[in-house]
Amino acid sequence: MSNPIRQEFRGNALVLTVDNPPVNVISQSVRAALLAACQDAKAALQTGRIDRVVITGAGRAFVAGADAKEFDGPALDPQLPDVLNALAELPAIAAINGAALGGGYEIALSCRYRIAAPSAVLGLPEVTLGVVPGSGGTQRLPRLIGLEKALPLISTGKTLKGKAALSEGMVDALADDPLAEALALDLSRLRPAISDMPAPAPAPVAAQAARETAQKRMRGQTAPLKAIELMEQAATLPLAEGMAAERAAFLDLRAGEQARALRHIFFAERGAGASRDLRKLDPKPVDHVLVAGGGTMGAAIAYALNTAGIEITLLENDAEAEARARANVAKLFADAVSRGKLEQAESDRRQSDTFQFISGHDAELPAADMVIEAVFEDLDVKRALFTRLAGALPGDTILATNTSYLDVNRIAEVVPDPTRFLGLHFFAPAHLMKLVEVIRAEGTSAQTLATAFALTGRLNKIAVEAGVCDGFIGNRILTRYRQTADVLLLEGALPAQVDRAMMAFGMAMGPYAVQDLSGLDIAYANRKRKRDAGIEFTGRYVPVADRLVEDHARLGRKTKAGWYDYPDGRPVPSELVDNEVRRASEEDKVTRREFTDDEIARRLALSMIAEGAEIVDEGIANRPADVDLVLVHGYGFPRWRGGPMRLADEWGLPELVREYKALVAEDAKSWSVPPLVERLAREGRSFSDLNG
Repeated sequence: MSNPIRQEFRGNALVLTVDNPPVNVISQSVRAALLAACQDAKAALQTGRIDRVVITGAGRAFVAGADAKEFDGPALDPQLPDVLNALAELPAIAAINGAALGGGYEIALSCRYRIAAPSAVLGLPEVTLGVVPGSGGTQRLPRLIGLEKALPLISTGKTLKGKAALSEGMVDALADDPLAEALALDLSRLRPAISDMPAPAPAPVAAQAARETAQKRMRGQTAPLKAIELMEQAATLPLAEGMAAERAAFLDLRAGEQARALRHIFFAERGAGASRDLRKLDPKPVDHVLVAGGGTMGAAIAYALNTAGIEITLLENDAEAEARARANVAKLFADAVSRGKLEQAESDRRQSDTFQFISGHDAELPAADMVIEAVFEDLDVKRALFTRLAGALPGDTILATNTSYLDVNRIAEVVPDPTRFLGLHFFAPAHLMKLVEVIRAEGTSAQTLATAFALTGRLNKIAVEAGVCDGFIGNRILTRYRQTADVLLLEGALPAQVDRAMMAFGMAMGPYAVQDLSGLDIAYANRKRKRDAGIEFTGRYVPVADRLVEDHARLGRKTKAGWYDYPDGRPVPSELVDNEVRRASEEDKVTRREFTDDEIARRLALSMIAEGAEIVDEGIANRPADVDLVLVHGYGFPRWRGGPMRLADEWGLPELVREYKALVAEDAKSWSVPPLVERLAREGRSFSDLNG
């Protein structure tokens, strides 16, 4: 194996180039080689051969952080703090050519001067992996830039590009060619080692603000609060003591449940998208997309596509609907301008030059590369639309439906060539949410799937492949989750308690607050669709949700009454709803009982795990990690729990089998033991073994 630290004498400098492709992560071999290179540099300095050491990265990255794959085992020597202590003794200059993240930026902090390319991304994002910086970040950065600036950066894991990093004092200079600048640098400009700088002044107000932000934005997570505590100690402890406390916290956190879960999601995201076989195919170019339907969803899909440089034609039924679609698109552009994401001139140009609106059943359709349908969720409406599209467009145009529940195979029946048909289920708001379910219909070709994944990658989305079933991955689990919550109401809980329990569990919102936000009529229409189609309901029927719509016209926030009352726009538990819940219990002859919040959260998590296991077992999802990605990115499942399938492994499958059996004994209508869970437990395996 070649040395991952290349050494080269350039005039009076020893250039150390980290070369560990693809992004120069700090593996054990890199640490060992860097420590040896520091010893070589020390010897060269003593002989007068050099007067400086320049460290840079090969390729597009400086050093993109630690090798997270090592985190599941014991810390391996040499450990990075020891390597960086050796580097800090040298007149070292960091020539930051690309990403300098985590341990990579800690390398830069150990140098006497930092020169970054304008495009370089810098920061200490360790809290996003459930740990704190472990090699001096919480101690050195506050000494360099002060606690007021360091606290919000480290506690949120925020990263900055070169210009912003310079403004914050994280680097000393910008240069298009950082290496050339470092080689020519006047050594009188070198700064003292950060270890020789005074401790930062205390900043209790900034620390409290950082705590409040962490508790709001990273609710339930341990690492951000620990990072704040360590940074505060930088103001009071000698550097060596602060470094020791930081290292101990890092090692403790990285072995913890939250860090394991966050690493799981980190690697799941990197493994998402097209399968290995699909990546071998050349995707069809997609430069022009016809979006059918310009409502809230269709407009957002069109805007997201256009942001990626794709020409858009938006099709609507009539002139009135076309006008609404124009207004929806214009609002998205106006919002981007108001947030500083887009210049007004560029907004005007894109709307004028790259958007076209057409309407009417006889409108001439352009020869687009792809169609994405986002019309009303009605099977007959969609089939009629695709009959028209398939007949009017070129034979190689890819046809995609954005349906969230309907049978994609039934829609595909009207397409003469079903190989070019699939589902692309975007999540609302489509221009902001990163998740897309790529739905493979029975006839979808590998080429069509490859093109869809290439498109989602261009949109910077996390794409998960799913087979056809009612609700695909996410909405199918959501349905089971809500059914289980309703049974909990029947047995003794109330909506506000269920929501409180799930918020404490870490969900972004409770199930009843979510329903009020999206509208109770949405789920009601789906239940009615199933009944009208003769789809048999499994489980215990709880009539409360249907009665709220049918008897009380409570549709959620839009009617100021749903599961909650909204007298001033804020949710308040409703006496009417609570009485309907108790009425349902009486009708079902259920003796209501008390539930603890932990019992509620555990039972609802078990329901998500059970449905996820069925989805994997049926082949709807290709791997358990895909289920986790859908729940985390589409439904507010706490990232720091890793998703339901990762949580199942954490809780232990043998224990889950025992719990499912106990639930079956209580309520065989609602529960069964998932065969895959039972099989894996019997074999001594876990869901992670199925991720490949």
